[in-house]
Amino acid sequence: MTHINKRPWLLYALVTTLFWGVWGAFIEIPEKAGFPATLGYVVWALTMIPCALFALRRINWKLNTETKNIGYGLLVGLTGAGGQLLLFQALRDGPAYIVFPIISLFPVVTIFLSMLFLRERAGGKAKIGIVLALVAIVLLSYQPPSQNSFNSYLWLVLAALVFFMWGIQAYVMKVANSTMEAESLFFYMAVAGVLLSPVALYMTDFSVPVNWGWKGSGMAAGIHLLNSIGALTLVYALRYGKAIIVVPLTGLSPVITILISLLIYSVVPHPVTLVGLVIAVLAIYLITE
Repeated sequence: MTHINKRPWLLYALVTTLFWGVWGAFIEIPEKAGFPATLGYVVWALTMIPCALFALRRINWKLNTETKNIGYGLLVGLTGAGGQLLLFQALRDGPAYIVFPIISLFPVVTIFLSMLFLRERAGGKAKIGIVLALVAIVLLSYQPPSQNSFNSYLWLVLAALVFFMWGIQAYVMKVANSTMEAESLFFYMAVAGVLLSPVALYMTDFSVPVNWGWKGSGMAAGIHLLNSIGALTLVYALRYGKAIIVVPLTGLSPVITILISLLIYSVVPHPVTLVGLVIAVLAIYLITE
């Protein structure tokens, strides 16, 4: 624990990885119970609010209102939340087994921008860990090919947009942390998420019955709160740590998802995913060493 306390970014990054991993293991429960992912987005945006208030309370409600910083915060929020909405559409039109691997590589964009403009560098072991993490992220996102046919390739364009948006989001998050408090940054992220909620509502097919009960909206609220807390700790992780290390590390959250699914649901991972799991463990060791 002393080792972690000397590097606060590591503690926050590990919390994000853990919470996002647990979120990934349980997020399908409300969806399978009849609560669509688009409404899940709205619930997620709402769960960002208590996290944002908690963060502001830590700085005595002194919200940063400089125009530049408001712009940073909204940009981070809109690229993250907007990417999620584009992902919904990409998965409606395209094959998940291609969409997810493309999107999962977004840390490459963050790493490139951070090395180019922020001059971030990593040590020998960490460099190897970063490369292995990128490989593992792709393998962990593997989906078995489906037999569906697709009439257009708009989904590919959307997947590419999400790839760039999420990569840029993490980079801007790091940049913004150098000009404003992490708490204010997260507040504007939450605002952006809520502002895009009407888009998610528009995308929802209300002709299909919606489960507004505990197993639907109720569980969605509890599960998405984990995602929101993870987003908050990610902001803190990027306040103290290098983006080229933090982002690939948190991208390994599917490791937690897979382990939980194995323990609770007895779901045996695909061989490709198992290889990714092994590589991910090695990557985590090298990055955190």
